[in-house]
Amino acid sequence: MLGIDPGLTRCGVGIVDVDRARRGTLVHVGVIRSAPDAEIGDRLAIVAAGIRAAIAEHRPDAVAVERVFAQQNTHTVMGTAQASGVALLIAAEAGLPAATHTPSEVKAAVTGYGSADKRQVQAMIARILRLDAPPQPADAADALAIALCHAWRRGAPSTSRSGGGLTPAQRAWADAERVARTYLRAGS
Repeated sequence: MLGIDPGLTRCGVGIVDVDRARRGTLVHVGVIRSAPDAEIGDRLAIVAAGIRAAIAEHRPDAVAVERVFAQQNTHTVMGTAQASGVALLIAAEAGLPAATHTPSEVKAAVTGYGSADKRQVQAMIARILRLDAPPQPADAADALAIALCHAWRRGAPSTSRSGGGLTPAQRAWADAERVARTYLRAGS
């Protein structure tokens, strides 16, 4: 499972294997970097080349990308959205199923709390993947969190209204998904 935290200056790329017991193992983590003063086309080409290289080397079975939400800084949102589009295009070209997840879905999946901060996400990724230290920078940890979120979602037990059989983190994740769906329907 390939997770991508899209960005132009730093695009996090994380690949994990997840077994039937939902245990994750780190396969690859990195950050694709481009110079902020380079032309946008060149920056997107760098991101594309980095994602293609990760797919070619590690052959993930699916791609998950963090869904872009509007922020105050329009310039940042545009660059993030463009990098996200490149990631989704490359997944399609490679014949890989692709999905997007909101930041709150991802945070809830790995920490049990949809408003967790960067340090909490990094700490939980280190714990879940049994790493000696949290992945740096935060973009790398975010990419791994996105990959885990999607892998767990694909194999997640069905959720009932009572939440029977779900861990507290899985219930928080299901709640975050419901909120995201409601938000998306309201915006349509």
